[in-house]
Amino acid sequence: MLRTSTAFKRYFLYCSTTCGYFGGMNKSPKERSIDRKILNALEGRPRALTELLFEDEEIHFMQEYGNTVSIKRLGFNDHGPVHMRMVLLNAITMMKLLRRANIQMSLEKEAIGTFEDSLVAVILASFLHDLGMTIGRQDHELHSAYLAYPIIDRVLTKIYGSELEKRIIIRSMVLEGIVGHMANHVVHSIEAGVILIADGCDMERGRARIPLVLNTAPRVGDIHKYSANSIENVQIEAGDELPVKIAIRMSSEVGFFQVEEVLLTKIASSTIKPYIELYAGIADSEPKRYL
Repeated sequence: MLRTSTAFKRYFLYCSTTCGYFGGMNKSPKERSIDRKILNALEGRPRALTELLFEDEEIHFMQEYGNTVSIKRLGFNDHGPVHMRMVLLNAITMMKLLRRANIQMSLEKEAIGTFEDSLVAVILASFLHDLGMTIGRQDHELHSAYLAYPIIDRVLTKIYGSELEKRIIIRSMVLEGIVGHMANHVVHSIEAGVILIADGCDMERGRARIPLVLNTAPRVGDIHKYSANSIENVQIEAGDELPVKIAIRMSSEVGFFQVEEVLLTKIASSTIKPYIELYAGIADSEPKRYL
Protein backbone atom coordinates (compact mmCIF):
# COMPACT_ATOMS: atom_id res chain seq x y z
CA MET A 1 0.00 0.00 0.00
CA LEU A 2 1.29 3.45 -0.90
CA ARG A 3 1.82 5.77 2.00
CA THR A 4 0.42 9.25 1.71
CA SER A 5 2.83 11.89 2.97
CA THR A 6 1.74 14.31 5.68
CA ALA A 7 2.50 17.19 3.33
CA PHE A 8 0.20 15.75 0.65
CA LYS A 9 -2.58 15.20 3.17
CA ARG A 10 -2.29 18.80 4.27
CA TYR A 11 -2.31 19.99 0.65
CA PHE A 12 -5.39 17.87 -0.11
CA LEU A 13 -7.20 19.24 2.95
CA TYR A 14 -6.23 22.79 1.97
CA CYS A 15 -7.55 22.36 -1.57
CA SER A 16 -10.77 20.67 -0.50
CA THR A 17 -11.63 23.30 2.08
CA THR A 18 -10.30 26.54 0.64
CA CYS A 19 -9.55 26.21 -3.05
CA GLY A 20 -13.01 25.31 -4.29
CA TYR A 21 -11.95 21.94 -5.73
CA PHE A 22 -13.55 18.55 -5.11
CA GLY A 23 -17.14 19.79 -5.35
CA GLY A 24 -16.87 23.08 -3.47
CA MET A 25 -17.12 26.65 -4.72
CA ASN A 26 -14.39 27.51 -7.18
CA LYS A 27 -13.39 31.04 -6.21
CA SER A 28 -10.79 32.96 -8.17
CA PRO A 29 -7.49 34.01 -6.55
CA LYS A 30 -8.72 37.62 -6.74
CA GLU A 31 -11.86 36.76 -4.77
CA ARG A 32 -9.86 34.96 -2.10
CA SER A 33 -7.41 37.83 -1.82
CA ILE A 34 -10.22 40.35 -1.27
CA ASP A 35 -11.92 37.94 1.17
CA ARG A 36 -8.80 37.99 3.36
CA LYS A 37 -8.60 41.80 3.32
CA ILE A 38 -12.26 42.09 4.29
CA LEU A 39 -12.14 39.54 7.09
CA ASN A 40 -8.99 41.11 8.52
CA ALA A 41 -10.89 44.38 8.84
CA LEU A 42 -13.80 42.85 10.80
CA GLU A 43 -14.58 41.27 14.14
CA GLY A 44 -17.59 40.12 16.13
CA ARG A 45 -20.97 39.80 14.42
CA PRO A 46 -19.89 41.58 11.23
CA ARG A 47 -17.05 39.09 10.74
CA ALA A 48 -19.26 36.08 11.56
CA LEU A 49 -21.84 37.32 9.06
CA THR A 50 -19.23 37.89 6.35
CA GLU A 51 -17.81 34.40 6.81
CA LEU A 52 -21.32 33.01 6.26
CA LEU A 53 -21.75 35.09 3.11
CA PHE A 54 -18.39 34.02 1.66
CA GLU A 55 -19.24 30.34 2.08
CA ASP A 56 -22.84 30.54 0.87
CA GLU A 57 -23.16 28.56 -2.37
CA GLU A 58 -26.48 30.14 -3.38
CA ILE A 59 -25.00 33.64 -3.21
CA HIS A 60 -21.85 32.53 -5.02
CA PHE A 61 -23.67 30.97 -7.95
CA MET A 62 -26.09 33.91 -8.23
CA GLN A 63 -23.15 36.32 -8.36
CA GLU A 64 -21.42 34.19 -10.99
CA TYR A 65 -24.52 34.02 -13.18
CA GLY A 66 -25.15 37.73 -12.75
CA ASN A 67 -21.69 38.29 -14.17
CA THR A 68 -22.46 36.04 -17.13
CA VAL A 69 -25.53 38.11 -17.93
CA SER A 70 -23.71 41.40 -17.42
CA ILE A 71 -20.55 40.65 -19.38
CA LYS A 72 -21.35 38.01 -21.98
CA ARG A 73 -24.98 38.83 -22.74
CA LEU A 74 -25.13 42.59 -22.22
CA GLY A 75 -21.51 43.68 -22.69
CA PHE A 76 -21.35 45.59 -19.39
CA ASN A 77 -18.63 45.70 -16.75
CA ASP A 78 -18.12 43.16 -13.97
CA HIS A 79 -21.19 42.87 -11.72
CA GLY A 80 -20.20 39.57 -10.11
CA PRO A 81 -18.27 38.17 -7.13
CA VAL A 82 -15.22 40.46 -7.45
CA HIS A 83 -17.31 43.62 -7.91
CA MET A 84 -19.50 42.87 -4.90
CA ARG A 85 -16.42 42.18 -2.80
CA MET A 86 -14.83 45.45 -3.89
CA VAL A 87 -18.00 47.35 -3.01
CA LEU A 88 -18.02 45.61 0.38
CA LEU A 89 -14.37 46.53 1.02
CA ASN A 90 -15.02 50.15 -0.01
CA ALA A 91 -18.06 50.33 2.27
CA ILE A 92 -16.20 48.96 5.28
CA THR A 93 -13.38 51.47 4.70
CA MET A 94 -15.81 54.40 4.56
CA MET A 95 -17.77 53.20 7.59
CA LYS A 96 -14.57 53.12 9.65
CA LEU A 97 -13.48 56.56 8.46
CA LEU A 98 -16.86 58.04 9.35
CA ARG A 99 -16.73 56.44 12.78
CA ARG A 100 -13.21 57.76 13.34
CA ALA A 101 -14.61 61.24 12.64
CA ASN A 102 -17.41 60.65 15.19
CA ILE A 103 -20.14 60.59 12.52
CA GLN A 104 -22.99 58.49 13.88
CA MET A 105 -24.85 56.01 11.74
CA SER A 106 -28.63 56.36 11.46
CA LEU A 107 -29.31 53.40 13.73
CA GLU A 108 -27.11 54.99 16.39
CA LYS A 109 -28.72 58.44 16.03
CA GLU A 110 -32.17 56.92 16.36
CA ALA A 111 -31.09 54.82 19.37
CA ILE A 112 -32.33 51.59 17.77
CA GLY A 113 -29.01 49.96 17.01
CA THR A 114 -25.25 50.05 17.36
CA PHE A 115 -22.43 50.76 14.91
CA GLU A 116 -22.00 46.99 14.69
CA ASP A 117 -25.65 46.61 13.60
CA SER A 118 -25.16 49.31 10.97
CA LEU A 119 -22.05 47.55 9.72
CA VAL A 120 -23.99 44.28 9.44
CA ALA A 121 -26.62 46.06 7.30
CA VAL A 122 -24.00 47.65 5.05
CA ILE A 123 -22.16 44.34 4.61
CA LEU A 124 -25.33 42.58 3.50
CA ALA A 125 -26.41 45.36 1.14
CA SER A 126 -22.95 45.58 -0.41
CA PHE A 127 -22.65 41.86 -1.00
CA LEU A 128 -26.15 41.36 -2.40
CA HIS A 129 -26.84 44.64 -4.23
CA ASP A 130 -26.37 43.32 -7.79
CA LEU A 131 -28.12 39.95 -7.59
CA GLY A 132 -30.77 41.39 -9.92
CA MET A 133 -28.24 41.30 -12.76
CA THR A 134 -29.16 37.63 -13.04
CA ILE A 135 -32.37 38.94 -14.67
CA GLY A 136 -31.12 41.99 -16.56
CA ARG A 137 -29.87 45.55 -16.28
CA GLN A 138 -33.17 47.43 -16.25
CA ASP A 139 -34.53 47.83 -12.70
CA HIS A 140 -31.90 45.37 -11.49
CA GLU A 141 -31.79 47.09 -8.10
CA LEU A 142 -35.48 46.22 -7.59
CA HIS A 143 -34.92 42.65 -8.74
CA SER A 144 -31.96 42.44 -6.35
CA ALA A 145 -34.20 43.35 -3.42
CA TYR A 146 -36.66 40.48 -3.79
CA LEU A 147 -33.93 37.99 -4.72
CA ALA A 148 -31.93 39.00 -1.64
CA TYR A 149 -34.90 38.99 0.77
CA PRO A 150 -34.88 35.28 1.71
CA ILE A 151 -31.09 35.27 1.95
CA ILE A 152 -31.17 38.27 4.29
CA ASP A 153 -33.68 36.52 6.54
CA ARG A 154 -31.70 33.29 6.49
CA VAL A 155 -28.34 34.79 7.52
CA LEU A 156 -29.74 37.32 10.00
CA THR A 157 -31.50 34.48 11.84
CA LYS A 158 -28.12 32.80 12.24
CA ILE A 159 -26.45 35.98 13.49
CA TYR A 160 -29.22 37.49 15.64
CA GLY A 161 -31.22 34.41 16.60
CA SER A 162 -34.46 35.30 18.38
CA GLU A 163 -33.90 39.09 18.23
CA LEU A 164 -36.83 39.58 15.86
CA GLU A 165 -37.08 43.37 16.14
CA LYS A 166 -33.37 43.78 15.39
CA ARG A 167 -33.63 41.46 12.39
CA ILE A 168 -36.58 43.46 11.00
CA ILE A 169 -34.77 46.79 11.41
CA ILE A 170 -31.56 45.56 9.78
CA ARG A 171 -33.43 43.78 6.97
CA SER A 172 -35.26 47.02 6.13
CA MET A 173 -32.00 48.95 6.05
CA VAL A 174 -30.36 46.34 3.82
CA LEU A 175 -33.23 46.61 1.35
CA GLU A 176 -32.99 50.42 1.37
CA GLY A 177 -29.29 50.14 0.50
CA ILE A 178 -29.93 47.67 -2.31
CA VAL A 179 -32.86 49.54 -3.87
CA GLY A 180 -31.05 52.89 -3.59
CA HIS A 181 -27.63 51.94 -4.95
CA MET A 182 -28.35 53.19 -8.50
CA ALA A 183 -29.45 56.67 -7.30
CA ASN A 184 -32.85 56.10 -8.92
CA HIS A 185 -34.58 55.96 -5.53
CA VAL A 186 -34.02 58.40 -2.68
CA VAL A 187 -32.19 57.01 0.36
CA HIS A 188 -32.50 58.49 3.83
CA SER A 189 -30.10 56.58 6.08
CA ILE A 190 -26.37 57.14 6.43
CA GLU A 191 -25.89 53.42 5.91
CA ALA A 192 -27.64 53.41 2.52
CA GLY A 193 -25.67 56.50 1.52
CA VAL A 194 -22.45 54.57 2.07
CA ILE A 195 -23.58 51.86 -0.37
CA LEU A 196 -24.17 54.40 -3.15
CA ILE A 197 -20.61 55.71 -3.03
CA ALA A 198 -18.95 52.37 -2.31
CA ASP A 199 -20.54 51.03 -5.49
CA GLY A 200 -19.52 54.05 -7.55
CA CYS A 201 -15.91 53.77 -6.38
CA ASP A 202 -15.41 50.34 -7.95
CA MET A 203 -14.23 51.67 -11.29
CA GLU A 204 -10.62 50.54 -11.70
CA ARG A 205 -9.56 49.12 -15.07
CA GLY A 206 -9.72 45.46 -14.01
CA ARG A 207 -13.50 45.74 -13.88
CA ALA A 208 -13.65 46.34 -17.66
CA ARG A 209 -10.90 43.93 -18.73
CA ILE A 210 -13.10 40.96 -19.70
CA PRO A 211 -15.81 42.97 -21.54
CA LEU A 212 -13.12 44.66 -23.64
CA VAL A 213 -11.66 41.29 -24.63
CA LEU A 214 -15.00 39.61 -25.38
CA ASN A 215 -16.87 42.42 -27.11
CA THR A 216 -15.20 44.17 -30.04
CA ALA A 217 -18.26 45.34 -32.01
CA PRO A 218 -19.77 48.69 -30.93
CA ARG A 219 -22.57 48.27 -28.37
CA VAL A 220 -24.75 50.42 -26.14
CA GLY A 221 -22.89 51.13 -22.92
CA ASP A 222 -19.37 50.93 -24.41
CA ILE A 223 -18.44 54.27 -22.84
CA HIS A 224 -18.68 52.66 -19.40
CA LYS A 225 -16.10 49.96 -20.13
CA TYR A 226 -13.70 52.28 -22.00
CA SER A 227 -13.97 54.87 -19.25
CA ALA A 228 -13.46 52.31 -16.49
CA ASN A 229 -10.48 50.87 -18.36
CA SER A 230 -8.70 54.22 -18.10
CA ILE A 231 -9.05 54.37 -14.29
CA GLU A 232 -5.73 53.27 -12.83
CA ASN A 233 -6.33 53.69 -9.13
CA VAL A 234 -9.03 54.66 -6.62
CA GLN A 235 -7.93 55.47 -3.08
CA ILE A 236 -10.33 55.86 -0.16
CA GLU A 237 -8.67 57.39 2.89
CA ALA A 238 -9.05 60.01 5.60
CA GLY A 239 -9.60 63.45 4.13
CA ASP A 240 -7.61 66.61 4.77
CA GLU A 241 -10.71 68.60 5.71
CA LEU A 242 -13.55 66.05 5.71
CA PRO A 243 -13.81 62.48 7.03
CA VAL A 244 -13.48 60.65 3.66
CA LYS A 245 -11.20 61.44 0.73
CA ILE A 246 -11.63 59.69 -2.64
CA ALA A 247 -8.65 60.17 -4.97
CA ILE A 248 -8.83 58.84 -8.54
CA ARG A 249 -5.91 58.54 -10.95
CA MET A 250 -6.53 57.82 -14.65
CA SER A 251 -4.51 57.26 -17.81
CA SER A 252 -6.68 59.31 -20.18
CA GLU A 253 -9.46 61.87 -20.21
CA VAL A 254 -12.15 59.30 -21.03
CA GLY A 255 -11.96 58.36 -17.34
CA PHE A 256 -13.66 61.63 -16.45
CA PHE A 257 -16.92 60.13 -17.76
CA GLN A 258 -16.79 57.51 -15.01
CA VAL A 259 -16.13 60.18 -12.40
CA GLU A 260 -18.59 62.83 -13.56
CA GLU A 261 -21.46 60.76 -14.91
CA VAL A 262 -21.36 57.80 -12.51
CA LEU A 263 -19.60 58.57 -9.24
CA LEU A 264 -20.62 62.21 -8.90
CA THR A 265 -24.25 61.29 -9.58
CA LYS A 266 -24.14 58.78 -6.75
CA ILE A 267 -22.38 61.14 -4.37
CA ALA A 268 -24.96 63.84 -5.12
CA SER A 269 -27.72 61.42 -4.09
CA SER A 270 -25.92 60.14 -1.00
CA THR A 271 -26.60 61.10 2.60
CA ILE A 272 -22.84 61.19 3.25
CA LYS A 273 -22.06 63.78 0.56
CA PRO A 274 -21.21 66.43 3.24
CA TYR A 275 -18.38 64.20 4.47
CA ILE A 276 -16.69 63.49 1.11
CA GLU A 277 -13.67 65.04 -0.61
CA LEU A 278 -13.30 64.00 -4.26
CA TYR A 279 -10.19 64.42 -6.40
CA ALA A 280 -9.56 63.09 -9.91
CA GLY A 281 -6.87 63.60 -12.52
CA ILE A 282 -4.65 62.11 -15.18
CA ALA A 283 -1.44 60.52 -13.88
CA ASP A 284 1.43 62.98 -13.25
CA SER A 285 -0.87 66.00 -13.44
CA GLU A 286 -2.47 68.10 -10.74
CA PRO A 287 -5.80 66.42 -9.77
CA LYS A 288 -9.02 68.37 -9.96
CA ARG A 289 -10.99 68.76 -6.77
CA TYR A 290 -14.71 68.22 -7.32
CA LEU A 291 -15.87 68.29 -3.69
